[in-house]
Amino acid sequence: ADLYALNETLERQIVQRSADLDRVWRNAQDLQVVLDADGVFRAVSPSATRLLGWAPEEMVGRSLFAFTDPDGHAASRAALRQAVQEPLPLYRNRYQHKDGSHRWIAWITTPEDGLIYCYGRDVTLETEQAHDLLQAEDALRQSQKLEAIGQLTGGVAHDFNNLLTVIKSSTDLLKRPNLPEERRVRYVEAISNTVDRAARLTAQLLAFARRQALKPEVFAACDGVRAITEMVGTLTGARIRLVTELPEQSCYIDADPSQFDTALVNMAVNARDAMAGEGAITIRVAPVEAIPAVRTHPAVTGPYVAVSLSDTGSGIPPERLNHIFEPFFTTKEVGKGTGLGLSQVFGFTKQSGGEVTVESEVGKGTTFTLYLPRVSGASRKPADAVLPDILIVGHDTRVLVVEDNADVGSFSVQALIELGYLPILAANAGEALAALAKDADGFDVVFTDVVMPGMNGVDLAKEIRRLHPGLPVILTSGYSHVLAQEGTHGFPLLHKPYSVEQLSQTLNVAARSRRGK
Repeated sequence: ADLYALNETLERQIVQRSADLDRVWRNAQDLQVVLDADGVFRAVSPSATRLLGWAPEEMVGRSLFAFTDPDGHAASRAALRQAVQEPLPLYRNRYQHKDGSHRWIAWITTPEDGLIYCYGRDVTLETEQAHDLLQAEDALRQSQKLEAIGQLTGGVAHDFNNLLTVIKSSTDLLKRPNLPEERRVRYVEAISNTVDRAARLTAQLLAFARRQALKPEVFAACDGVRAITEMVGTLTGARIRLVTELPEQSCYIDADPSQFDTALVNMAVNARDAMAGEGAITIRVAPVEAIPAVRTHPAVTGPYVAVSLSDTGSGIPPERLNHIFEPFFTTKEVGKGTGLGLSQVFGFTKQSGGEVTVESEVGKGTTFTLYLPRVSGASRKPADAVLPDILIVGHDTRVLVVEDNADVGSFSVQALIELGYLPILAANAGEALAALAKDADGFDVVFTDVVMPGMNGVDLAKEIRRLHPGLPVILTSGYSHVLAQEGTHGFPLLHKPYSVEQLSQTLNVAARSRRGK
């Protein structure tokens, strides 16, 4: 009797539990399915009708790939192979509703006895909202890019039109008959000075864009600060107290020393203007082991040198801090600044593998900090001997000029002829290599542009180095992404625009090295 009673109790418990499980299965809001290893539905919960429009009996016995978006089949097959072996991390794919629309289902799975038990939730709304948000963010970024391009274009056009006005006016005045020598010299000097200003403007733009061809050297940041202190003091004036706080260790960095100096000068000039010519500037150098989190970038650990410049000026309002590194953005009066100084600082530190931060409080002052990679090494290399700034006679030095721009090429050739050189012009790398294959000993030096169709100047120089070792090659460029990314590979570089004096001096040095003098 006891066994009979126990059996009835167990039967009732089993029926109750089966009813409970069936009730969970029938009333589940999420999708519950059982798949075999081939992806065929073995069981489907009634919630499929509400979520996908398909009745369970319409899905059982058919492959999941009959109901999913074909674009996701490859990913679904990979997920199925993994789900047979182990629980699958959260995975989502797109199912086709019976009415032709689509639903995104997020799955978690568990394998057991060769079957895969899957639990899916409809995340269509969340997925579409996330997609819409990404599209809105992308549209905002595009709008911001266009706004930045517009500001940059407007700034470039404004500054260059001013420079071109000076050049155009000077050339028009030079055409006047019976022009006194004194005025002719004045107009020529105006043209030359304006070209120099235009070259500095493009250099600052390339620095911001991290497209300048840097010439990094290992030198002590403390020595760099000491060397530039006197110039900074001259720029800031007697009413501004200049303080330097330098550590005992040298704090070596690998960077372009001239760009490092320019960055310090640009920050010092901004500090001077923010203090209206009176206050204190403090330059500090310190070794650090990390770059703090800045803007949208997380903190970065590693050996760095922090070079900071603090002022006691008016400070920068918080709403302007996100714009101060943008080209042509300036808070100064018209004619008091180009808005490119901090752009150069930003581009130089970024291209050097570092970062720049700014801390400011209105009415109390601002601190800019450059973080540059710290290295071990020798101090700055001794400067090369500077040739006198005069036109050097070519003495029949034979030059192969490689330039794809006909105007620039013909001008360079004509200038070299007048200086006593014997130039031959090649319009591209192929013509240059053909000329060298015919008579490499007929040239003392090769002078090549970097940006050319087909083989660029750097690859041409490396090919000449391989085929004709000992033949000097000089590169020239106004801008090249190749130089910005890879450097000059050890070849001398003459930046455009160059003067005939610079061209002659550079060729003379190369030719003398060829002759062993």
